[in-house]
Amino acid sequence: MGEVEISTRAYVKMCLHAARYPHAAVNGLLLAQRHRATLAGSLECLCITDCVPLFHNNLSLTVMLEVALNQVDVWSSQSDLLLAGYYQANSGIDDKSPSLLAQKAAGRIVELNEDAVLIMLDNRKLTINSRVPSIIVLEHKDRQWVPKDKNLVMWSDWESSHHICKSLLEAKAYTQLVDFDAHLDDIRKDWTNQQLNTEIAQLVSVANGSA
Repeated sequence: MGEVEISTRAYVKMCLHAARYPHAAVNGLLLAQRHRATLAGSLECLCITDCVPLFHNNLSLTVMLEVALNQVDVWSSQSDLLLAGYYQANSGIDDKSPSLLAQKAAGRIVELNEDAVLIMLDNRKLTINSRVPSIIVLEHKDRQWVPKDKNLVMWSDWESSHHICKSLLEAKAYTQLVDFDAHLDDIRKDWTNQQLNTEIAQLVSVANGSA
């Protein structure tokens, strides 16, 4: 497996999901562009462009996870995206190890996409003033999930991601984030988070000097 590139949108939304429910474990699905070549042009880069926050109440509801997987798969395919992995933040502040649930859920996605990754959030680093990524990227090798070579984990723009995440955490923008749990409680709530996506896109545009 080659490089993995993480977009600002995907990173920020994972962090906001964990920040919205700081005393609970949360999880979600990662989405990637269907085709993205590396600079060498010979291998493909898994470019994670977005994520879909799933649950915060009970992560072990297998039936609901399957429902979410199917619904997100259909929705993402309409936008030329594919399921690219799974993310999870554990409830314990020092717990960043992939649980059996995380490994099984990510393994389910590997069945659909062999390059899928598992991302664990490091709660200790998930602070407003942290200047290092608060995630650990794992890949599937020999039927195990192992940390991916950090040299193969790329950022579309880490400084931009860091500053935008800090800004949105300070503004408590996580209150806008809708996960699948919230959608099931009130189907009028948009689990694709288009309003939040637009806000992040505008901040990225400003950071890049194009707005």
